Amino acid sequence: MSVLVLGGAGYIGSHMVATLLAAKRDVVVVDNLLTGHRSSVPEGVPFYEVDIRDKAALTEVFEKEHIDQVVHFAASSIVPESVEQPLKYFNNNVYGMINLLEVMLDFDVKQIVFSSTAATYGVAKENPIKETTPQNPINPYGESKLQMEHIMKWADQAYGLKWVALRYFNVAGAKTDGSIGEDHPTETHLVPIILQTALGKREKIMMFGDDYNTPDGFNVRDYVHVMDLADAHVLALDYLAKGNDSNQFNLGSANGFSVKQMVEAAREATGKEIPAEIGPRRAGDPDSLVASSAKAREVLGWEPKYDDVKEIIRTAWNWLQKHPNGYEDR
Repeated sequence: MSVLVLGGAGYIGSHMVATLLAAKRDVVVVDNLLTGHRSSVPEGVPFYEVDIRDKAALTEVFEKEHIDQVVHFAASSIVPESVEQPLKYFNNNVYGMINLLEVMLDFDVKQIVFSSTAATYGVAKENPIKETTPQNPINPYGESKLQMEHIMKWADQAYGLKWVALRYFNVAGAKTDGSIGEDHPTETHLVPIILQTALGKREKIMMFGDDYNTPDGFNVRDYVHVMDLADAHVLALDYLAKGNDSNQFNLGSANGFSVKQMVEAAREATGKEIPAEIGPRRAGDPDSLVASSAKAREVLGWEPKYDDVKEIIRTAWNWLQKHPNGYEDR
C-alpha cells in the first residue's frame, strides 16, 4: 500500500514522510517546490516535481505508482497573502482539490486525509473550539479550505470517496534530531521568526496588535508539535483503511498562548534576550483560536507527546542552530 504525500517536500509534509517511513509504509512524494525543499525528501523515496493543478502530470504519477491513499498538504497557506491575493488561493487550493479528486477517481483511489485548518472557524463563538463549532472564515485562506472540505463531502456522497479533514491549529517544532525542520522562502510563522531573532538573523520580533480581546491584549493561538501532527495523519489513514466513514477532527493542545507568552517562552527555552516590539494588527487575524482535540483522542486514539510549549520551541531551536540557513546547509 503506497501513500501519496502531496506537498511532501514542505514543512509538515516532510515530517509526514519521515513518520510514514518510520512506520514502514511505502511513500510517494509530489511537490511543485514553490515553498518545499527537494533535499528534505529522503533518498530512495519516489519524487515528482508536479503541481496538482497540472492534471496530465498528476495522471502520470498515478499511472507510474500504485497509490492506495492520499495525504494532501499542497495548499497555499499564508493568511495576509490570501487577503491580498484571494484569486491565487482559490485557484491553487480549490481548483487544485477538484483536479486531484478527479484524478483519484480515475484510478479508483478513494481515501484522502486533508490538511484543513482552524481558520475555517473564523472568530469562533466558543473556546475551546469543537468540530461542531460553526465555521465562518474571515479570510480567503480559511474560506478556500472550507470549500475544499465541502467539495470532499459532496464527492463522498456522489462517488463514495472517503476523507478525513484534520483542522489543525498553529504547528511548530521540528524532528528531534534536527535533520528536518521549518524553512519557508518568506517566513510568516511565529516560532521560526522568534527563533531567527534569537539567532541574530532578525533585529527584533514584531508583535502585531496588543488590543485583542484576550487576557494580555495579544492574539492567542494553540500550538501543536509537527511530529504529533504527523502521527495524527497516520492514525487518520488507518481509520480510513478500516472502512470508517468520512470525518473531521481538530488537532491542538487545548492550551492557548499569546504572542507575548510565546516570546517569553522562547527566551526561556533559548536563553536569548529576543528583542520585541509592538506593531499594528494584521488583516484577517482572529483574537483567539484554541482547539478541543477530545474527538481526535477518543476516535483516532491520538496521544500527543509534546504538551510543553517550551519543549516544542526547543526542537525548533535545535533545527535552526544546526541549519541557520535552512536547507542551504544540508
